[in-house]
Amino acid sequence: MKEQNAIAQWTDTLGSDNIVTEESVLEIKATATYSTSNRIYAVLKPKNVEQVQECVKIANENQVAIYPISSGKNWGYGSKVPTANGCALMELSGMNNIFDLNEELGYVTIEAGVTQRQLYQFLQEQKSQLWLDCNASCVDSTLVGNTMERGFGHTPYGDHFAHICGLEVVLPTGEIIHTGFGKFANAKASPVYRWGLGPYLDGLFTQSNLGIVTKMTVWLMPQPEYFEAFFFSIAEESQLEPLIDALRPLRLDGTIKSAVHIGNNYKVLCALTQYPWEESQGKTPLPDEVLNKFTQEWDIGAWNGSGGIYGTRRQVAEAKRLIRNALKGKVKRLQFLNDNTIKLADGIAKPWQNLTGSHLPELLNLMHPVYGLMKGVPTNTQLASTYWRKKTPVPKNPDPDRDGCGLIWCAPVAPLGGKYAQEINQIVRETLLKYGFEPQQSMTLLTERVLDCIITIGYDRDVEGEDQKALDCYQELMDKLNDAGYYPYRLGIHSMNTMKKGEESYNQLLRNLKIALDPNNIISPKRYIV
Repeated sequence: MKEQNAIAQWTDTLGSDNIVTEESVLEIKATATYSTSNRIYAVLKPKNVEQVQECVKIANENQVAIYPISSGKNWGYGSKVPTANGCALMELSGMNNIFDLNEELGYVTIEAGVTQRQLYQFLQEQKSQLWLDCNASCVDSTLVGNTMERGFGHTPYGDHFAHICGLEVVLPTGEIIHTGFGKFANAKASPVYRWGLGPYLDGLFTQSNLGIVTKMTVWLMPQPEYFEAFFFSIAEESQLEPLIDALRPLRLDGTIKSAVHIGNNYKVLCALTQYPWEESQGKTPLPDEVLNKFTQEWDIGAWNGSGGIYGTRRQVAEAKRLIRNALKGKVKRLQFLNDNTIKLADGIAKPWQNLTGSHLPELLNLMHPVYGLMKGVPTNTQLASTYWRKKTPVPKNPDPDRDGCGLIWCAPVAPLGGKYAQEINQIVRETLLKYGFEPQQSMTLLTERVLDCIITIGYDRDVEGEDQKALDCYQELMDKLNDAGYYPYRLGIHSMNTMKKGEESYNQLLRNLKIALDPNNIISPKRYIV
């Protein structure tokens, strides 16, 4: 049997400690936050690029498929589960070396297994004056994994793919290429000039199955002289459109350089607490009267946002003035926080709660990690929100796959305009409420011109029928968004064959590239390129 032959050869290459075939482990690896059917027959754990090369050559020789991942914390999009049945999972988490920190030019080179926690700790140990940009997934998600999915974060470096350079890629043949100037010996500009000479290839290896990225250079943000965060909210849904239109000029002219994240009341509530089963008397979706009760008690707006201001003290002061002027009359609350005001708020939180009955301590617990993310500090706090519909408490070591948390993300992209935000909001509310899910949404002003939206379908996988209902909801939502002209910036493994295909000539070019580079179809079959 070809799989058994491959396993024997991989064992010779990696050693028995770095290949897993136990059925109980394979079952765990093939579990996601929604229903999946694809199974794996082995887990490979290479420790260096030479072992990756050899494993790929063995896969070709035996014509078996492998599915590379970094840490597999791809919750809401498929976790570790391959896009095709019968793959061997290749985990790159053991390749976690950090090289070539350059303090003057602000970059570092990392392997595919380096996590946000590891790079943050490394920069702290080096007493570096550079910040990384983090996503809010968890501290142990990898930078390469998120970047190859074109994920985003919070600082002015929030568009992750826009701030990397010089990939090392193992091709489906087992050969290695280095993109940009990396193809030349001793190229001094390799880590700082992404385009290199000739056709630009880096994008081919994001959201694709054309190769395995084993190393990349990450551009880091110089620590500013001064930083403040701003938080704001609006009272009514109808104010979303003018809010977005008021923020757009501030992003476009550079007053606000960071990503600006805006979440609706459902999104904030699920970050603060689990589903209020007692107050809702077991009904789903969350009744309006219960939602209104919580939003009033916690002083949550219909939409709530945050962003960062970076620069000298004078630059920050001027940006604050411009933000106040732009949002005057358009928000119900606007607050600016820095390290000193955060400490002050922490000091009075408990006495203030005892005096007024407010939820200031809980709100500060939510605000702290958001504030930290804007300074490049990774966090695990957002993991708790995946337990929104669970009837058991969030464990100390959360694992959404293990614990049956239902989570599917839908991620449409729109031009940065209020009318687009409002149209998406309307589609989302109508569709998710129809299926009995809370329309949890966040919208991110990621660049000067783009609005990235994350829609959460959150549920409990232990409730019979919820898995299928969630997948049906996702498909109807995606169809409606696509029909309205809004397409996703990334896909889950369940939707790569149901997504509208676009123009055939484009798809044929991708198929031609796949056939040329991977004639045996051994790297991640059905992943983006079918």
